[in-house]
Amino acid sequence: MDFLRPATWEEALAAKAAYPAAVPIAGGTDVMVEINFDHRRPEYLMDLGRIELLHTWETGEDVVRLGASVPYTQIMENLRVELPGLALASHTVASPQIRNRGGVGGNLGTASPAGDAHPALLAAGAEVEVESVRGSRLIPIDAFYTGVKRNALAADELIKTIHIRKADGPQQFSKVGTRNAMVIAVCAFGLALHPETRTVRTGIGSAAPTPIRARVAEEFLEAALEDGGFWDSGKLITPSVAKQFGDLAAASCNPIDDVRGTAKYRRHAVGILARRQLLWTWEEYRAGRGPTGTTMEGVA
Repeated sequence: MDFLRPATWEEALAAKAAYPAAVPIAGGTDVMVEINFDHRRPEYLMDLGRIELLHTWETGEDVVRLGASVPYTQIMENLRVELPGLALASHTVASPQIRNRGGVGGNLGTASPAGDAHPALLAAGAEVEVESVRGSRLIPIDAFYTGVKRNALAADELIKTIHIRKADGPQQFSKVGTRNAMVIAVCAFGLALHPETRTVRTGIGSAAPTPIRARVAEEFLEAALEDGGFWDSGKLITPSVAKQFGDLAAASCNPIDDVRGTAKYRRHAVGILARRQLLWTWEEYRAGRGPTGTTMEGVA
């Protein structure tokens, strides 16, 4: 196994063009596990640890540009307001040591359906900026996952930055595991309310061959909130709406039986997570509107 260690982003792109089979490694929290268990034996490893731009982020007026190697700890500590769903997901990643090393780019590169960042990225409507010596492009998160542990990257492309719109409403993330830390999700769910556009987005992890959205559940909830006047009135979500949303989210899954859980349990758990998160996010939305039904912005 040969080891490539570019010092700049330009050198990394040139190396990836010259050695398309080279496996990028940044935090190493996914790749090294596969190598240690002999599930993978790449001909070339390419260390991206010295490339500073991958470890930085930029907060714009509407969008956060998150470097692929920004550690989860930094997201938790610095982007909790702008990216609340991703910050919550970051809290659930493994251990403090791994959160200090691992980043969202690794989750995207591995494209495991159990990756903790995926539901939050789907719910937020992220875009993945990838680049090669041929140029750069933005891949919508919905088009990024192409199969079991497969993504839309070309052989000569590297993940550079993740573009995520700043939250304009409440977001949630939770996962089910067999213990409280160092655990791969049995299933996971993310939800984001977008009051500016009166839309809802979801993300489901570890309950289908790829990370997915519960699109039918989203469409149902958008219609229910609009037709029922919920956005304007801020009234309580009815139990029937919450239950239907959870049932439709569960029906969106296509899980398997494995050592961590059965397909039946995963569907059931996703439905529960979806229902609970709807109630949590809606209560946060209502609280932000104030007692008169108006938003709290500008209220003394």
